[in-house]
Amino acid sequence: MGRGKKKVHPKTRTAAFKASEPSEVVEAPHSFIIHRGLSCPYITDLTLDFRRIMEPFTATNLREKKMNRIKDFVSLSSFFHVSHMGIFNKAATQLSFKVVRLPRGPSLTFKVHQFTLARDVISCSKKQMIDVDHFKHPPLVIMNNFSGDGKHLKLMATTFQNMFPSINLAQVSIDTIRRCVLFSYNTETKLVEMRHYSVQVVPVGLKKAVQKIVSGTVPNLSKCNEVIDFVTRDGYASESEAEDDEQSHVVLAQTLKSKGNLEDCKSSVKLHEIGPRLTMQLIKIEEGLLTGEVLYHDHVVKTEDEKETLRKLIEKKRKLKEQRKKQQTENRARNLKLKKEQNLAAKHEESDADDDAQYYKDEVGEDPDEELFKHDNKSRKRHKLPGGMKYKNKKPKLDKKPMKKSKSK
Repeated sequence: MGRGKKKVHPKTRTAAFKASEPSEVVEAPHSFIIHRGLSCPYITDLTLDFRRIMEPFTATNLREKKMNRIKDFVSLSSFFHVSHMGIFNKAATQLSFKVVRLPRGPSLTFKVHQFTLARDVISCSKKQMIDVDHFKHPPLVIMNNFSGDGKHLKLMATTFQNMFPSINLAQVSIDTIRRCVLFSYNTETKLVEMRHYSVQVVPVGLKKAVQKIVSGTVPNLSKCNEVIDFVTRDGYASESEAEDDEQSHVVLAQTLKSKGNLEDCKSSVKLHEIGPRLTMQLIKIEEGLLTGEVLYHDHVVKTEDEKETLRKLIEKKRKLKEQRKKQQTENRARNLKLKKEQNLAAKHEESDADDDAQYYKDEVGEDPDEELFKHDNKSRKRHKLPGGMKYKNKKPKLDKKPMKKSKSK
């Protein structure tokens, strides 16, 4: 027989796994996107679509159950380097979206006014630019009109930016920027519009026919005698001249993998919306993890006296919680100490019974009876069933074969 494989302790395996992870992955912000509240298939699809936005540093296949609580996900956040958690909460009257900075806050609560799923956005678009390779790299974050007065705007913009990895302009490869996320703030309505786009770079100055040949697409030459007829045929004007704006023309600093996009050459940047869409409004900002002091509220404005009263109430609750924890720790220690004393007393009684039996043997010269110094304080209740009685007794099997009838003479 071959020797079995040596088992590795879980702590050793975890430490080795963490050491093998590159520093870029460990330092990048990771996220959990979950949904709570009433069950709704559209909210479930919206959660999955938002996970696609946060890829690749998110738990795409995270499974949730009704029995799970927020603290269950918080306890796992340190192991998986999770820095943010997004929660879609469906109530009877409205849908809210909460962004929580782990592990100690702050927490931002948004009211979702409108949302559109990714499949609906793609079905309405003329050109569907979807590629699995686009989700292998994090998106570029674009913030618009977050420079107004108010600390809540700065905190909101910082939270949205920190949910995605930062980009070093000196070292970034332009070919890895395949998606972008836009957050636009409207100062009049106080609404935040979120859009998700796929980025496409197309060379400028090429005719549509030449562009097809450069991109590797096999053209239909059935109506042409030569390739020159396909290139010079009327109706094949430059795609960039017909559709592109001059503001979208850029000079590339690097050569891209897509054909025709060379360094120091002019190309056009196109955006194709791939969804989902979100229109939301900031309602409140809490200091802690969903249960702290309210730093900002859009509907309720409190005076300094009311804020001070709330701070005292929160401090009182915190002290009561610490007192209960301290009392529980003391009770646990006292119970353990009592249990140890009972075990020592039981061992002492057994040792006394052994001493009495030895004394009887020394004085009389023969061993005492077994029941003379036997102190059995154990319960007669049988804790475990024997091996053959693990299951209920089955009915005896009867012989179902019919008995042969004796022939009557």
